[in-house]
Amino acid sequence: MRKLLAIAILVPLAIVIVMFAVANRGSITVSFDPFDAAHPALALNMPLFMLIFLLVAVGVVIGGIAAWLKQHKWRTRARRAEAEARDLRVRLDSGEPRRNVPAVVEASPPFIVPPAA
Repeated sequence: MRKLLAIAILVPLAIVIVMFAVANRGSITVSFDPFDAAHPALALNMPLFMLIFLLVAVGVVIGGIAAWLKQHKWRTRARRAEAEARDLRVRLDSGEPRRNVPAVVEASPPFIVPPAA
């Protein structure tokens, strides 16, 4: 089912991308010199679709890096929780006596709240 859904989405998307590339195959000049547009020091000639695909890819990479950096806090917490769970399993399997367990008093009288005066 998942493979069929992927095919149903990717095939039309691939057709649209190919149509876009064929429609925008004209060559353009990308200038990196803001001071002399007529004679740029650094310029690239490339098809328009290649420039657009390149910019989309750069955007995806920048977005992925931003998401990865934003999720750092959650990955750190998950690693700490996994380490704590592993330590607790080792302690439980080793038969180490439990600490910080409240003592139970056998015959303690119930706590009674006196009525308000």
